[in-house]
Amino acid sequence: MSNPIKKISKVFESRIRLGIMSILLVNESADFNSLKEDLEITDGNLASHLKALENEDMISVSKKFIGRKPNTSFSCTNKGRKEFMIHLDALEKLIKNQ
Repeated sequence: MSNPIKKISKVFESRIRLGIMSILLVNESADFNSLKEDLEITDGNLASHLKALENEDMISVSKKFIGRKPNTSFSCTNKGRKEFMIHLDALEKLIKNQ
């Protein structure tokens, strides 16, 4: 039997990144302010975690204007969805084996 801990991704170790991916997995997209409110974190903290996920191609970023106001929204990439599901499956297997 393979060790499930080997499939736990370092990309998702942070509770903030776990929260971001969980929100994006069940929603088509979420904007910056919604993520900030849902996760109850600061702008800078959220921005750094979003950038880390973007750099790993786990999320995509869409910038547009709503009226005259800029709006940045985020969504899971196919790679991000796949990698996050592998991560969740590994966590579940690890918990069930204990």
